[in-house]
Amino acid sequence: MRLLAALLAVCVSAGCAAIPTETSPIPVNPSAGNATEAAAPEPVKDIDPLTLVREFVNASANPEGDYAAAKAYLTDEAKKAWDTRGTPTIIDATFNTVPAPAVTADDKQRTVLLQGKNIGRLQLEDNSFIQQIGNLDTPIGIERDGENQWRISEPPDGIYVPLGGFQQNYRRVTLFFYNPDFDVLVPDPRWVVIAPSTSIPSRVTNLLLKGPATSMRGALATAIPNGAAQRRSTSEANDGALEVDLTKVGDITLQVGKQIVAQVVKSLAGVTSSRIRVLVEGQSINPDQDEWRPADVQMQTGEALTMPNADLNGLLVGSGQVKQINGEAVPGPAGTGEYQVISAAQSMDGSELALVSRIAEDSVRLRVGALQGPLGLVELPAATMTRPTWLLSGRQGEPSTEVWTVVDGTNVVRVIRTDSGWTANTVNASELGVLGSITELRLSRDGARVAAVVGGKLVVAAVVRGQDSAVSLRSPRHLQSSVLGNSALALDWLAQDVVVVSTSLAAWPIAKVNIDGMRMERYNTSNLTVPVNSVTAAPGRNVLAVDQSGLWSASDVGDVWRASTTKVEAGTKAFYPG
Repeated sequence: MRLLAALLAVCVSAGCAAIPTETSPIPVNPSAGNATEAAAPEPVKDIDPLTLVREFVNASANPEGDYAAAKAYLTDEAKKAWDTRGTPTIIDATFNTVPAPAVTADDKQRTVLLQGKNIGRLQLEDNSFIQQIGNLDTPIGIERDGENQWRISEPPDGIYVPLGGFQQNYRRVTLFFYNPDFDVLVPDPRWVVIAPSTSIPSRVTNLLLKGPATSMRGALATAIPNGAAQRRSTSEANDGALEVDLTKVGDITLQVGKQIVAQVVKSLAGVTSSRIRVLVEGQSINPDQDEWRPADVQMQTGEALTMPNADLNGLLVGSGQVKQINGEAVPGPAGTGEYQVISAAQSMDGSELALVSRIAEDSVRLRVGALQGPLGLVELPAATMTRPTWLLSGRQGEPSTEVWTVVDGTNVVRVIRTDSGWTANTVNASELGVLGSITELRLSRDGARVAAVVGGKLVVAAVVRGQDSAVSLRSPRHLQSSVLGNSALALDWLAQDVVVVSTSLAAWPIAKVNIDGMRMERYNTSNLTVPVNSVTAAPGRNVLAVDQSGLWSASDVGDVWRASTTKVEAGTKAFYPG
């Protein structure tokens, strides 16, 4: 005991969390891997073949008891053969069941075609939703059983789940991981089974321990040590607090302990309103505090770094000038028209400006500098450049040192402040470039993702920073392609996990899209005229849009667009910091 006390004293003095070194792990879920079929109601008597298949697909949305509800529609042999370990495919709710053509119907066997449209799939490795657009047309064999009832004898190869059923049985949860510099917590959306609801916190914790989603590997980091596990299932204690008890964490500093707490508390905030205790081997991870709420971890989230200063109301570019939102030119050469400004971006702290300047009919240059001062030319020849976008600063109140643009529709460039000025560096965007010409690109305000318009498509990709300072855009995803197609024109980040996009579609002039592509909401179409060539958004701000008739604003999707008192010229672009 004296030796253990001495070792603990040394650990505390060195800045380590006080964690016992000897304990017996408790299983997270003793029944995992031994799921048994739950009882499920039988299909109605004398159900017809087409309805049988339709009800089977509807029941497949419920994974409880190893898809017991769906297996009730199968023959005994098919129940054993149907592989339920695969990735569920989500299909449109308007799917059809039709008789297979050129197949002779008889009294014992039939073939029914399941037809519809794929929406996406749930990736079992990390429970993330991946869009997967395409037509569905798969045969399902049925036959009569010993009681002369139709049952499915040849189920589909995989699990098909209607969208409505998926949303009834799964819920979206948001995990949080750090950007590579551990400055900011970044959302990473996933989907978990709802039933039983009391187990949702444990499922969220388990996903958090596994690390970032596959598509975000290399773009996000975690403070939780590799190999860490739940000592016991995350659940409410007798006093109502939610307890997260970890094991296999090893020795960690107090700072790492605080970062772990921030990840856990932020990730669980969406599924519980309880106080949260984070334990390691049954003891508090932090000797100074036992319980946590989201407000207690604000210092560790870096949220302030992703929020534009409240005093910054946005800017405009029109007639070659940078203007304030009221139409008055900003002080300095950017506002005089001297630079013939095509587009511009303001840094998150408001002190800097990056703009694309027309220097000849077929030539543009990038200028960067103080908002109200002369802006230096960057050595980056181009015929076209996308509107610049700023990387967040690592510390609040400090100017950013990195701005991005796309040269001639293909070359993504990050321009970095150095002792000798601003220097251009190429970003590996080969995975993005194969989709088409890049006409818009916006860094998320946490720096972990880009949203882009590529060949008219709305695309989101991960920003992966290597140890050798190389930067790549990886795992691009084409969002809501079945609705938006190639109609996207401009975009911006409304939140860390939500993009606002303007289009040339009369039915969808402006839409709000979640970064996993599962959900898209239409902004009110009143007063807007397509195409809407400029849109900008930021957390806690009205969305600003510019169409052929002027500058408009709306606070949410249901709001009627309100006309600004500022009169703007055709081609004006609005932008918030970032």
